[in-house]
Amino acid sequence: MNPMGTVEIDRAGGDAAELAARLIPDEELQPWSVEAVPSLPSFASKMRQCERLRGTPYSETPHDVQDALVLRRLQQMVNTMLLNPLWKERLAASDIGGPPATFEEWERIPLSDKTVQRDMFMGDRPGMVVPLSHGGFEVVASGGTSDGLPLEIVYSLRELHDTYRVAGHFMGTYQLREHLRGSDPKWLFTSLADYQMWSSGTMVGGVLQQVPGVNYIGAGPVTGPVFQHMFSYQGPKALMGISAGVAILSDLGAGLSREARESFRVALYGSGVLPHRKRAELRALYPNIAILSYFAATQAETIGLQLRDDSPVLSAVPGLHHIEIVDADGRAVAEGEEGELVVTRLHAHEAPLLRLKLGDRMIRRPALTGPGLKTRRFEFAGRTGDVLHLNDSQYSAALAYNALRDDLRKAAGVDLDEAAHEVQFVNHREYKTITLFASVDDAEGLTHTTAAALGPAGVQRVFAGALARSLSLFNDREATQAAVEKSGYGFRLVFVHRASPEIERTAVGKVPLVRDRG
Repeated sequence: MNPMGTVEIDRAGGDAAELAARLIPDEELQPWSVEAVPSLPSFASKMRQCERLRGTPYSETPHDVQDALVLRRLQQMVNTMLLNPLWKERLAASDIGGPPATFEEWERIPLSDKTVQRDMFMGDRPGMVVPLSHGGFEVVASGGTSDGLPLEIVYSLRELHDTYRVAGHFMGTYQLREHLRGSDPKWLFTSLADYQMWSSGTMVGGVLQQVPGVNYIGAGPVTGPVFQHMFSYQGPKALMGISAGVAILSDLGAGLSREARESFRVALYGSGVLPHRKRAELRALYPNIAILSYFAATQAETIGLQLRDDSPVLSAVPGLHHIEIVDADGRAVAEGEEGELVVTRLHAHEAPLLRLKLGDRMIRRPALTGPGLKTRRFEFAGRTGDVLHLNDSQYSAALAYNALRDDLRKAAGVDLDEAAHEVQFVNHREYKTITLFASVDDAEGLTHTTAAALGPAGVQRVFAGALARSLSLFNDREATQAAVEKSGYGFRLVFVHRASPEIERTAVGKVPLVRDRG
């Protein structure tokens, strides 16, 4: 038997750490020069080798083996980064002079944010271990959909293509296979565009092209006639777009034949949350559709995938990123607790970036175990900026909306989930006023219904009560009715027509839940 064959590994490989050390041996664990880094075997090759030795797909490999290999890779990344003077200085400031022996030690590494990313990977790009002059890189950019400032990251092309294959195969196996059945051609479209610098359309398209057995079309933003032409193709179809792009598919498909509407099997949406109203409209038009989240970012092309239509839980792609849900000190939260999403790309020899905060909050959910897929799971809880600031107190906007929706349903018979296409809180700090804008079909009618049911002071009372039940992210003892009433804030609920300029949208059509003004 080959010395690296399955039989020997099964006997000796009960120790997951030993297996990880064999997959990434000591001579690869610590590259001694920058010149040696581009020659390091890819992490994807280690995943494939692990599959051969274990005789099972990497995504179905036991958690202890996955964890041991990931920790070994993180150790290799830290050793690599110590070859860069800026990273060495940054790590030394946190008393880190070598690789972490455990995940607990890993959590001592300082978190990175967009500022760190800009400083390290824009301009002269001093954070790259292997300089850009070496060649073989791709620069991926975002125009800044939240803060409006450009943001760039650099990837080795060989490793970027590895991640496309890993993520695409995972999507095909665990997310799309059950929906795209039969002998007819299978189609996978994306309506993402690259007009906001050169960001998501390229990266997500790279993943979708690697889904086995499908025909890929990078359509970009489509008009009704183009959409109807695409859906005239024979066979089951899936489409991925930003939330706003998926939301309009009920309008674009109004003239489709019944056969075409029945062929739409999966709508994949990015960027947070698809409103309840839009889900209902899509399901009414497309009877066989599953609506699933594809959670990604420019810095990490596939972070979490929703595998089941009846559960909002997201699953990580094993071996793609090391994903953490952490508290304010950068430590892992317990299962069921909410924290900040932190991502470390595992396929990054030449230009690694450790522990990057993407600006999202997640709830840590139990890992998926048992037969088949074994992976970490989490649930989207909102953007880090989805916070309502009332003086020195901070309230979760998502929880405030849920509480306000429930109270309005009881008090006025108005269901915001059913009525609203979009909602947005606007906080005028100077004037101490928070307004919830809701875009609806019948703005005048809903305004009259709400006013008649609640009276002149009713909105203020309902709003204050809802905020009192939306626990603060950091100081929940202040989230009381008395604290809200003493804040001096006035609250308004304003119904507006669809596409109203009162609701602020980003350059790519996203609707932030919270906007602060003045």
